[in-house]
Amino acid sequence: MTKAARGTLVGLVIVAVLGGIVLYFVAKGGSPTFRLPQSSGCKVSNAETEVRLDVTQMSNAATITAVGIGRKVPDRAVVVALATALQESKLENLDGGDRDSIGLFQQRPSQGWGTPDQIADPRYAAKKFYTALLKVKGWQKMRVTEAAQKVQRSAYPEAYQKWADEAEVIANALLGKVSAAVRCTLPDTDGAAIDAAAIGSLAAAMKLDYGTITATPDDGAKAVLVSAADATRGWAYAHWLVARAADHRVASVTFAGRVWTADSGEWKPAAVNDASQVIAAL
Repeated sequence: MTKAARGTLVGLVIVAVLGGIVLYFVAKGGSPTFRLPQSSGCKVSNAETEVRLDVTQMSNAATITAVGIGRKVPDRAVVVALATALQESKLENLDGGDRDSIGLFQQRPSQGWGTPDQIADPRYAAKKFYTALLKVKGWQKMRVTEAAQKVQRSAYPEAYQKWADEAEVIANALLGKVSAAVRCTLPDTDGAAIDAAAIGSLAAAMKLDYGTITATPDDGAKAVLVSAADATRGWAYAHWLVARAADHRVASVTFAGRVWTADSGEWKPAAVNDASQVIAAL
């Protein structure tokens, strides 16, 4: 084979590989997004599947789920909500979209979802989505994409179904059905001192997401103590704290004999084995 022919062959292989990557992302919905490898990021897993999200996506998924828990919606509603947000925004709080679409669910002010500022608030957007979903007769017996479509009325009604499996993995973890299932590795902090305001901000954010929750700031220990009625709720809170750790510079989360640390990104055995309280240290 001549040098020119070899060069042509290599070029064709590169084009074929890049074309395959583009086709894959198009099949998943939307344009391909290429991100350079980073030291930070999150993994959500069960016994069989692992879903990878960046820290922003993970934070938004935690808020969507916590709002659902606070409103006492059925667990399947959380799955539908997460699948919808994965399709509409890739779990990113977008400031624009098709026509006047905004936010996680690409809701439109012109269609009565709220003002632009309201829709841009993930908590508000999640509440509005759940309110609309729960009004759909028989939604719980529908496929994920059918239930989502009843709310979203998309031009691509089958688009939500491809996210159903990922949404269920994420939902099960954030609902507390699986233990030690959310793992985030975070970038180094900026070295800013942890003060009472930072600790109080974390407790306040939990209360805003969940609605009713006992999250007590402990300034002396530089921690927030969260009461858990049972193991399921405790793991829901623990996973929320890991998922939102980048927002509030959480250094470790301890619950039920396990501890997650931001630098390792993993859950390990802990000296404290308390299943009635989650400890988030900043």
